[in-house]
Amino acid sequence: MKNIAAFIFARGGSKGLPDKNILPLDGKPLLAYSIDQAKSIKRINRIIVSTDSEEIAKVALKFGAEILMRPPNICEDDSPEFLSWKHAVNYLNNESPVTNDAIISIPTTSPLRSPLDLEDCLDEFEKYKPDAVVTVTDAHRNPYFNMVEKKPNGEVNLVLNTKGGISRRQDAPIMFDMTTVAYVLDAKFIMNHNHLFEGRVRSVHIPIERSIDIDIDLDFKIAELIIDSGKKNAVK
Repeated sequence: MKNIAAFIFARGGSKGLPDKNILPLDGKPLLAYSIDQAKSIKRINRIIVSTDSEEIAKVALKFGAEILMRPPNICEDDSPEFLSWKHAVNYLNNESPVTNDAIISIPTTSPLRSPLDLEDCLDEFEKYKPDAVVTVTDAHRNPYFNMVEKKPNGEVNLVLNTKGGISRRQDAPIMFDMTTVAYVLDAKFIMNHNHLFEGRVRSVHIPIERSIDIDIDLDFKIAELIIDSGKKNAVK
């Protein structure tokens, strides 16, 4: 597979954890983890940070990434990620006549991923040629067993209620949580669709300790604990 560009979509104005994309984690801005991990993948020929923030852009340049300034109208709290993907592919196609086969999105919020996880995603894409590859980890809740929805009258019921019910977690269909470790996306698919699951999607399983998604302060503290624990174990 040729011409794989890595994009890191990092807008400013995070509400759950202010300035999270450039917060220092173990002495390095969160954004820098994604940049450095992308640098280690030989198949990736460009690393581009898509942002609406001049501050984030400065950090990205410092760590060796290119910058794509994203228009404000696709950087709102409720802006679909798919619009940012379209903007990225449009940028590549307008910039160069060279066809871009795929992009890989490497979110800042999963700094504990391994470069091997990225390699596995690219391998899955190359082998099966789907429209997209996502990353998943084992789910802690299951809509057939212990996930409920609240009715207008205040009562709750299982999200997915089977005939006869399921009394043991082990008997429920196996479910997975999507993670933000990586997405590999066919460039043509992005330009011709508006939702990830309109296409053929495959997945790569990620161990839970590498799949943490930093959204709030508690997630950040858990990531710090995992890093500190790894350092202590390395010393032993």
